[in-house]
Amino acid sequence: MGRAFEFRKARKMKRWSAMSKAFTRIGKDIVMAVKEGGPDPDSNSRLRAVIQNAKSVNMPKDNIERAIKRASDKSQGDYKEVIFEGYAPHGIAILVETATDNNTRTVANVRSYFNKCDGSLGTSGSVVFMFDHTCNFKIKGENLDLEELELELIDFGVEEIFEDTDEDADGNEVNSVMIYAPFESFGKIQAYLEENNIEILSSGFERIPQVTKPLDAEKVADVEKLLEKLEEDDDVQNVYHSMVEAE
Repeated sequence: MGRAFEFRKARKMKRWSAMSKAFTRIGKDIVMAVKEGGPDPDSNSRLRAVIQNAKSVNMPKDNIERAIKRASDKSQGDYKEVIFEGYAPHGIAILVETATDNNTRTVANVRSYFNKCDGSLGTSGSVVFMFDHTCNFKIKGENLDLEELELELIDFGVEEIFEDTDEDADGNEVNSVMIYAPFESFGKIQAYLEENNIEILSSGFERIPQVTKPLDAEKVADVEKLLEKLEEDDDVQNVYHSMVEAE
């Protein structure tokens, strides 16, 4: 198994801390998708992907529809995607993806977290090159030949395909297949899966560290303080780092 598999396994141990945080994040994704491509998921591939993700975390259909309606309102403000880069204690690279309607507030908050936790907020480009920007798809695994699927998708740049397991809302184990590819391959892979009636359970983008750094328990705790503060902020969508995550 490759880096994407190990990354996926580690991050599964650290899901969104609360369902409300997941809903807040997806609500912003819906606004950005609607503002970019309109409210009709049939003609807006980004919105289709966000709706799939909303369903994967059991976001009620009414909530999804309300979010789309609000996003369609011209008075609804837009969110700007802003990336912050820096270092946590002990030389751990940190990459923070935010979606904000008030950049001044977000910059001030993120800077304060780094300062309070003995980290340092860097300039644009200071650590982003240390992470590979990837796209991923989780698809239903029934009646799929993984080798054949990998051969079909290799021309789209797919780097890893592997079987995965999750739990549904009732706690039952569900088998699925994960696909990882470069960021720019998202549209082509999404189109292929939809054209071949392969059900997409969720999809998204991740930044996988090229090199990770192991720390002892005391140093891990220092880094975790910063990660927790960042992840609790409503403007923060994702936090990536180069620390080896304990299982």
